[in-house]
Amino acid sequence: DNRTQAPVEAPYVPPKQKLTVKSTPKTIDIFEGMTILELAKRTGAKIGALQEILTNVGEKVESEFDPLSIDIAELVAMEVGVNIRRLHSNEGAELHPRPAVVTVMGHVDHGKTSLLDALRQTSVAAKEAGGITQHVGAFVVGMPSGAAITFLDTPGHAAFSAMRARGAAVTDIVVLVVAADDGVMPQTLEAMSHAKAANVPIVVAINKCDKPAADPERVRIQLGSEGLLLEDLGGDVQVVEISAAAKTGLDKLEEALFLQAEMMDLKARIDGPAQAYVVEARLDRGRGPLATAIVKSGTLVSGQYIVVGAEWGRIRAVRDMLGRVTESARPAMPVEIEGLKGLPMAGDDVVVVDSEERARMLSNGRKKKLEKDRLWKVSEERIDIPDTEEVPQRVELPIIVKADVQGTVQAVTDALRSLNSPQVFVNIVHLGVGPISQSDVDLAQACGACIVGFNIRNSSSAVSLAAEKTNIKIFQHKVIYHLLEEIGKLIVEKAPGTCETKIAGEAEVLSIFELKGRSKSKGPDVKIAGCRVTDGRFTKSSTLRLLRSGEVVFEGSCASLKREKQDVEAIGKGNECGLVIQDCDDFQIGDVIQCLEQVIKKPKFISSESGAVRIEC
Repeated sequence: DNRTQAPVEAPYVPPKQKLTVKSTPKTIDIFEGMTILELAKRTGAKIGALQEILTNVGEKVESEFDPLSIDIAELVAMEVGVNIRRLHSNEGAELHPRPAVVTVMGHVDHGKTSLLDALRQTSVAAKEAGGITQHVGAFVVGMPSGAAITFLDTPGHAAFSAMRARGAAVTDIVVLVVAADDGVMPQTLEAMSHAKAANVPIVVAINKCDKPAADPERVRIQLGSEGLLLEDLGGDVQVVEISAAAKTGLDKLEEALFLQAEMMDLKARIDGPAQAYVVEARLDRGRGPLATAIVKSGTLVSGQYIVVGAEWGRIRAVRDMLGRVTESARPAMPVEIEGLKGLPMAGDDVVVVDSEERARMLSNGRKKKLEKDRLWKVSEERIDIPDTEEVPQRVELPIIVKADVQGTVQAVTDALRSLNSPQVFVNIVHLGVGPISQSDVDLAQACGACIVGFNIRNSSSAVSLAAEKTNIKIFQHKVIYHLLEEIGKLIVEKAPGTCETKIAGEAEVLSIFELKGRSKSKGPDVKIAGCRVTDGRFTKSSTLRLLRSGEVVFEGSCASLKREKQDVEAIGKGNECGLVIQDCDDFQIGDVIQCLEQVIKKPKFISSESGAVRIEC
């Protein structure tokens, strides 16, 4: 305790931030008519706290055994901070048979859209950019037998996996299209895993059977080896050989689908409020936000108040897929809903509520919850980096994404984020649906971003001029391959690269000369190595390494490089020279001298045959 020494002044070291691992909020099931007591048990909150929340949202509650509506239960659960899953029961309701919802999946360019065109006798594939589908299309196909089937067409490109997952979630049967001349490809396997995850039966359609190179047997063997139990091999998965171009085998495919649907005995209630699921959403210039939805059960009627994800609105019009206005939509019917206040996300559920006040309240509650989850996710991503590791230099590439529909915006964003690399961070600063506007250019100017427009009409001349003036790059594409390729090149260009040492040349020491007895002004004695360059070239500005029997003896800068008594900057292969390495006098005949150069290695943009892309550093 007897301190005789003065206190040592130590530099202040800030305490390292500890990574706090937060547990993810739990998910509870809620249903119509559940009591406060039941809700308290599931959320783990006290009854008094729940009653207080109910009073705040304007609900009168007498006792804890009072039934709550499902919307109020959701509001209370969101206030408590738990995730919810709505359970809908069909008890006591009259169930009627409904058409099957069939999703067509498969690898890019295997003929999914052509198959649907053949079924509908129209041509969508020809209108799509590059002949590649980049939307989820929904339509009803009337079969010759008089029955109807609702078809969903999903994109096959690697970038649209989230869209395929959405298609699988809403569907009853998946038609897996495989080209007979191409066989099983990466997105074929991915579509199989989506269907298995959603627990949906598969019907395999082997397309392009009219081609000379077609080999349906090989496709069967490949599918069997991937764990798909085909009927031919004693399983229960039906296989149909078709040709969409020649329109052969389509009747057999219809039969297979009807048989599958019959076995599933698909029924839904028609009475009561509708439950629906958003497949796609887009912004229309005249009609505002439009959502394409498929009704699961109940009837969706024009004029009802609905909450879709975090957005709400009153249905102004319900249109079928041909654009005709209808009063109501029945189960398994794809419709376009008009009248929402904002653009919902593809994959959101549609909830019918009693009043505008209730819709507004539920929408606000969900928006708060989304923001809370987003902030929680951001805080989760903060990871402690140890001091010992050398952090590579990383530049940011801010991007603004605009596309024609909500689903495409999400898919393009995911695809661009997949191009993240240790050297370039792809930062999506803004997402939007619709054409590029002046406000997008202003935002891009403020944060130095480039703008990506996908499948949208060309921006107005005023916007293009403003972007040109402020040197903002606008990339507009209609095919996802081309877009990713161009952004990939931009990332490679922007990347700082890593510094690497490269051997630029090698020389062999043939003789050694010594300069002795030099005056003081010229410095001490010097040893000169007489060499012949055996490979590459030597430059005066580079570092030299002396090797003896393959081991490094010395490394230093080049003090002098001469050829026939003349100072030179560089010397090529096969020439003889004299060189001096700074502070080195330990040369021996037979030593090898290497010339080292620093080079900057840029990352590479790699795209695979399946369409998947990545940046390799």
